[in-house]
Amino acid sequence: MLWLMEVILISGLSGSGKSVALNLLEDAGYYCVDNLPVAMLTILVRMLSEESIHKIAVAIDARSGDGIEQLPERMKTLRDDGVQLTFLFLYAHTETLLKRYSESRRRHPLATANQTLEEAIRSERALLDPISELGHRIDTSGLKANALRDWVRQFIEAQPGQGLTLMFESFGFKYGLPLDADLVFDVRCLPNPHYDPELRPLTGKDAAVVKFLENEAVVLRMRDDIARFVTDWLPAYIRDNRNYLTVAIGCTGGQHRSVYIAEWLSREFAQHARVLVRHRTLAGT
Repeated sequence: MLWLMEVILISGLSGSGKSVALNLLEDAGYYCVDNLPVAMLTILVRMLSEESIHKIAVAIDARSGDGIEQLPERMKTLRDDGVQLTFLFLYAHTETLLKRYSESRRRHPLATANQTLEEAIRSERALLDPISELGHRIDTSGLKANALRDWVRQFIEAQPGQGLTLMFESFGFKYGLPLDADLVFDVRCLPNPHYDPELRPLTGKDAAVVKFLENEAVVLRMRDDIARFVTDWLPAYIRDNRNYLTVAIGCTGGQHRSVYIAEWLSREFAQHARVLVRHRTLAGT
């Protein structure tokens, strides 16, 4: 019975961490298949169902070539059959991918003798762009393997398919905008604990930093305004049949102000939605 099946599809750019995610899912008890041609997806799921294997993770990437265009149709077929299907798309800034390939000295799967690595990355990005919005996106730029494993673990524990999951993500503008953000709020205008030598090594999770920020009326006004905006527009995103909404909060370094506000928002909305909170800069340290 396919309605008992749980299938997680993983796709994304080469070098963005698909192997890390797939290994985590294998450790979590999923039957994992890498580099599956899209045309084989429904066949594989039905075959494994007959073998009483009900938790499957499949990596599908640019090596499927033009067949990647079939993915939306195959996903619809599985969902119509009652499969609990979720989709995770990993990607990163080109600079991050170039660095990873330089460090690993691996060959890009689309690289040719007449194409540079950067051109191969650009070609792959264009090939995968039509499927990048099919599910939850994770920007792995700057993330270490342990942080990515933790974020994927949060993803599978959030039980996708049962309504919208609201993600609050802190980041530092000096490291670039997170590619996976749906809404971005800039809190760099708020008083900065960084300039207090005692608070500088701490984070927005620490009581001393929380006290500093909550003693500033402008901070309370900003956090309440962000909460009000999300509250007002959340129903519209739910009506849009979204599974995930990522709200990114950015300050200069991603250590104090954005972390505090993301943590506060996650507590405020915990009674109204399934909530995840993650801190991009802290995860990369």
